[in-house]
Amino acid sequence: MTTDDEWLWYGGRMCLDFVNTLRDRWKALPRETLREPDDLVRWLRGVDLLAVRACEVPESALRSAVALREAIDRAVLCAVDGGLPTPADIAVINEASAAAPRPVLQLTVIDGQLESSSAPHAAEDAAGGLGLVAQDAIELLLSSEIRRVRICGSERCALRFVDRSPAHNRRWCSMTRCGNRTKVRLHQARSRARD
Repeated sequence: MTTDDEWLWYGGRMCLDFVNTLRDRWKALPRETLREPDDLVRWLRGVDLLAVRACEVPESALRSAVALREAIDRAVLCAVDGGLPTPADIAVINEASAAAPRPVLQLTVIDGQLESSSAPHAAEDAAGGLGLVAQDAIELLLSSEIRRVRICGSERCALRFVDRSPAHNRRWCSMTRCGNRTKVRLHQARSRARD
């Protein structure tokens, strides 16, 4: 892949943006944007999960990334519907999460009190970066925000996103991407029907 514009950042969570690297899920043959290990490296670096000095990524890491992505997607969609993810998907997510780098704990003073904080820490390899994606998925699955995950209402999209609208009724991954396109298509259809 030559550009990063294939990746969309409308998910509202890193793990959903990762799930959205498989595009056009509504088609019989969705479009893969993580076609080679370098694509995975660029995606992980794009979300600051992989250190710049990280080494080559083997083909096996790409296969692991795709397996993790699909396990996250199935687990999230299952949880949205009130179900439990399969033990196999839980195992894939947990195994990936175990490879995440430990956060760097630091001290800080807040309102005159000594507190702990953790500094962001990029992974040294793809497995660690994917572990951070898996941890984000675990946080989402365990949070009340899981009930706000949606699939874009455009018939030609299927991106996953968190609905953070005040009324919790957002229908599209993005108004500029799918919302406006859908409204224009519906308006044109109504205009043709009147003619």
